[in-house]
Amino acid sequence: QVQLVESGGGSVEAGGSLRLSCAASGNTRCMGWFRQSPGKEREGVARVSPIGTTQYADSVKGRFTISKDNAKNTLYLQMSSLSPEDSAMYYCVAETRPDRSCGFTWFQYDSWGQGTQVTVSS
Repeated sequence: QVQLVESGGGSVEAGGSLRLSCAASGNTRCMGWFRQSPGKEREGVARVSPIGTTQYADSVKGRFTISKDNAKNTLYLQMSSLSPEDSAMYYCVAETRPDRSCGFTWFQYDSWGQGTQVTVSS
């Protein structure tokens, strides 16, 4: 388990871009981003596996890019072509336990950030 500190959230106009950052206090196996907006369940947005494989939700594929700086234990989410439907609280997640599967199910992760708000205006 590690501490995760997120930054980079804010307000942006539709069509704009934003980059989120997540600094981890220690080494991680899997990392990713979830989001939750009013009236919707928490959903996986993007993730990166221990070997660097990435996966994206269909709704953000082609617009969002996830990357990880292993030396700095920092995760990034570059978001482009944003729309109001992308407005949500974005959470950085990490899994540190060995022999655990990582996917888009929230309870697979043992570490969560405090969340950073992203608001996209039309």
